[in-house]
Amino acid sequence: MKILSVDIEISNVFDLRPGEDIDKYAPFDVAIAATQIAGGEHRLWYSPGPNDRPLPNLDRQRAKELLQYLDRMQQEGYAVCAWNGLSFDLRWIARAADDVPTASRIARAMYDPMYQFYKLKGFPVSLAAVGEAMKTTTKKTMDAADAPREWRDGDYQRVCDYVLGDVRMTNEIVSAISRARAISWVTQRGRRSTVPLPRLRSVQECIRDPMPDQSWMDRPIPDKKFTGWLTS
Repeated sequence: MKILSVDIEISNVFDLRPGEDIDKYAPFDVAIAATQIAGGEHRLWYSPGPNDRPLPNLDRQRAKELLQYLDRMQQEGYAVCAWNGLSFDLRWIARAADDVPTASRIARAMYDPMYQFYKLKGFPVSLAAVGEAMKTTTKKTMDAADAPREWRDGDYQRVCDYVLGDVRMTNEIVSAISRARAISWVTQRGRRSTVPLPRLRSVQECIRDPMPDQSWMDRPIPDKKFTGWLTS
């Protein structure tokens, strides 16, 4: 399995309270994206302005180039992966590129281990919680909420390092899941938990799965929160 992971950071600055739905502040603008082939090259995707300083937001042309790259790599046999990429990364790249059909096609064919986990357990899990449990060598270097502020303040290198770290961590986690045929995470109580995951499955395969029991949850997350933006 040839793995290529993608991750974005947004430029929108807001204070998300504990338990608050981030979509309350949507739609989002993409500041920068990163892609990396596992064990190979990485690329940063942003729009340069005067003196090659990054613009606040990824412009339409650059976002289209990113979609074209992901589309081409899928056609060449790469497994495009993104953590929560269905609900977040591909959705907002689609908006930046003004090309929902292409982004939808890529999203349906990609691998999103977080979405696969959600369709098993009925709740999401963070990249950091899985990375900690699966002992990835790459660690989070900042809180995701800090990245838009750092970008707006001109600390571009720190955000570049952060988004690259996330794609590296995603690559490590995808590889670890494939080896272990299971996914582990650190729960909110600080315990390590594991569920079998015999194989990674595409988003389209997972969409067809029935939802697990969510009756025990106070605020269950509906599947349409992940899939509602897709075209058929």
